[in-house]
Amino acid sequence: MNRTLYGNLIFELSKKGRRGYSLPQDYDRTHTTAELPEALRRKEAARLPECDELTVVRHYTNLSHNNFGVNDGFYPLGSCTMKYNPVINEEIAAMKAFAGLHPLQPVDTCQGALEVYFNLQQSLAELAGLSEFTLNPCAGAHGELTGLMVIRAYHEATSVPSASAEGQRTKVLIPDSAHGTNPASAAVCGLEVVEVKSLPDGTVDVEHLSQLLDEMGDQVAAMMMTNPNTLGIFEPRVLEITEMVHKAGGLMYYDGANLNALLGECRPGDMGFDVMHINLHKTFSTPHGGGGPGSGPVGVRKGLEQFLPTPRVIFNEEEKQFSVEVPEGALGSVGNFFGNFGVMLKAYAYILSLGRENVKNVGPLATLNANYIKERLRDDYLLPIEGLCKHEVVFDGLVDKSTGVTTMDVAKRLLDYGYHAPTIYFPLLFHESLMIEPTENESKETIDAFIDVMHKIAAEAKNDPELVKSAPHNTPIGRVDDVLAAKQPVTTYWKSIKA
Repeated sequence: MNRTLYGNLIFELSKKGRRGYSLPQDYDRTHTTAELPEALRRKEAARLPECDELTVVRHYTNLSHNNFGVNDGFYPLGSCTMKYNPVINEEIAAMKAFAGLHPLQPVDTCQGALEVYFNLQQSLAELAGLSEFTLNPCAGAHGELTGLMVIRAYHEATSVPSASAEGQRTKVLIPDSAHGTNPASAAVCGLEVVEVKSLPDGTVDVEHLSQLLDEMGDQVAAMMMTNPNTLGIFEPRVLEITEMVHKAGGLMYYDGANLNALLGECRPGDMGFDVMHINLHKTFSTPHGGGGPGSGPVGVRKGLEQFLPTPRVIFNEEEKQFSVEVPEGALGSVGNFFGNFGVMLKAYAYILSLGRENVKNVGPLATLNANYIKERLRDDYLLPIEGLCKHEVVFDGLVDKSTGVTTMDVAKRLLDYGYHAPTIYFPLLFHESLMIEPTENESKETIDAFIDVMHKIAAEAKNDPELVKSAPHNTPIGRVDDVLAAKQPVTTYWKSIKA
């Protein structure tokens, strides 16, 4: 579907409030402070700085130059999916008929927005192989917490009451290679984290998992997994793992942070996962970073829909109208209203633009790009795990460690060449981890240029190690004392600007 077609489709959805749903003709008129009650008006004018437009524009333009984003250049952060967000998505999310909506206005005046919400739910359910989604969580970690709350609510509703702690399902099994948010979310949810060991190849140690299930099976609420895992490796025994956990009475939770590696190839629901979250701001454009905004929809298999949080958007087949409902027995609200609706609009536009045919290319292209980097760099950078990776590849620093050049040094030197550094020192399974994720939408030319620079830095580390150890050389403040920066985050450069 081309830009005009899907742009027009969403435009028509945005107008549905005006056409047949009694949206006031003056819904977008400008209001004045004179219309406010006297008690809500200021007694004195706000003390705001007075600046001419040119000064303001220069101020924010200069601030924007201090940041590096995916629109500036290659951004190979692993497990973060810094993927380009098409401009048309921004245009659609900024449309006045969407952006001007108020969450408390009558549902018959915002049918177009509710249709977008409902259709996105359906699309995600199809892509994930699950029954239903809620779009209310505002971030990936928020989605994790919501998903675990769904799991907890399920066990509370189905488990036989016990007078003692034994027999209550309060334990969550999490691989030692998991994202840090997994154990954090479980702890916030009031659940106990039990670590599952990994094998040398980075995959789950199924024998250790079996031992844990034998010891505490009736106390296990769920197992959380990322597949492919944080090493970019697909878990080959995933069906066996889900069967083992289900047999013990637990549920399987899928961390969707790495979903773009599988998109169009396989679905978490088909692997046996019961609950999952999706990072819309990763897999479906709107690259995350800088604190948001994000969106972490949570999906469930058939039979768990009643535990999803409220409010829920429902389509009435008889009346041919969307409604907002709060079913009894549901989880309750996990945030204000319906989450970050602008991110949902971008995700829906992205899905429509790809269509059923092209969405199948996302996973294969992400895998192709990562493996291309792996094979091109393996002579200079230590590859700790052989075999096919998925959307990201993890190296263990340089092959030649005799000069003492570390992964941190390589990352700093990349700044001199205009590249944002990959993720470093994570996952924790390797001492000098360097995780690279090119995403599926980077061109071969861009990837080749990055590879050339990585080779050049490896040569510098061998021939002139002090050059790399003292990098960066071309940034305003040079090498930062990382410990001091964490304890006292005020740089000399910033002090000079303030002066």
